[in-house]
Amino acid sequence: MRFRYATEEGGKLIKKAIVYTLDEHKINFSDVDNQAVYIIQRLQSAGFETYIVGGAVRDLILGKKPKDFDIVSSANPAKIKRIFRNSRIIGRRFRLVHVYFGPKIFEVSTFRSLGESYTGNAFGTIEEDVRRRDFSLNALFYDPLKQIVIDYVGGMKDIQNRIIKPVIPLSDIFTDDPVRMIRAAKYAAVANFKIPFLLSRKIRKHSTLLADISPSRLTEELFKIINSPYAFEIIKTLDMLKIFSYIQPRAVELFKSKGGFKARYFKTMLALNREDSSRHPGEAFASLIRDYLEDLVDWDGKRTEERGIPLSERFKAAFILARKFVLPINPPRKEIYSALRLLFSEHGVSVKGMRLSERPRPFGRKQK
Repeated sequence: MRFRYATEEGGKLIKKAIVYTLDEHKINFSDVDNQAVYIIQRLQSAGFETYIVGGAVRDLILGKKPKDFDIVSSANPAKIKRIFRNSRIIGRRFRLVHVYFGPKIFEVSTFRSLGESYTGNAFGTIEEDVRRRDFSLNALFYDPLKQIVIDYVGGMKDIQNRIIKPVIPLSDIFTDDPVRMIRAAKYAAVANFKIPFLLSRKIRKHSTLLADISPSRLTEELFKIINSPYAFEIIKTLDMLKIFSYIQPRAVELFKSKGGFKARYFKTMLALNREDSSRHPGEAFASLIRDYLEDLVDWDGKRTEERGIPLSERFKAAFILARKFVLPINPPRKEIYSALRLLFSEHGVSVKGMRLSERPRPFGRKQK
């Protein structure tokens, strides 16, 4: 174990970070993406401090092979862009760089400052950047060339102890960005980490802040959840923390009011869990709506008193039911189309092209 020092006024040296070597962090280098290593090598060769950061480092320490590798550097976006011709600067407030290798995208950000807030957009140093990171398990910096992990906030021990600790003070972490409550639940579920009592209590206290989060952000977070191999565990944790009601309020209402619905819903989510990527288009979203629509939709045109209703009308009615059920999230129409085609096919009905330009006429059962 080594240490990183800084000099205070008066010339006194103080420990700023622990530096873990290979025999201590035990990261398997073969689990690190070769192109991520190439990006770091190029930036370091140009004189810029550069690391893998965030969830990828956490997963590597836990012995998992990450799917995504985020990179952070002292280089500003313009300099990164000049080094990599296969890149593009994105973002308006805080600019990032996407480096492309075929279909793979690596996000390279610049160290941020604490000058404005924990979600500020000014460039800074690694010491400032680490204080902006939400939880200690995501605040480690890994240099694959030197095979070292730099830890400013005790993240390594927290990972070893499987506990989630905030880097940002508890008084600010959720008021600064309420979506961090969802992420805390996600990290706890995916890695089987404990949420300490004080953090759990703070989540419950500030849960109402999620009501003001835009539908687009909630949609993004929920789609990450249902497309992960841990959808069941994450949604169960969100429900336990009393915050799933801000993401899927209608589902939570039915958990309480409709006997057996919660058990069916969670069973569907459990069936969605798997590591492979062989899901059908719309399969993840279909799992959100399957149990709700099952008894409401006239799948084959035989359930309603008024027989002979065209498939197009039945599909339109199902579309409206699905869209209302998942509010406040606002999935793309094509995602709903794909999910409904899958559900209709499960009932033996093939749906090909479908346009929803007209409102369906009411029919059949009451929309509950």
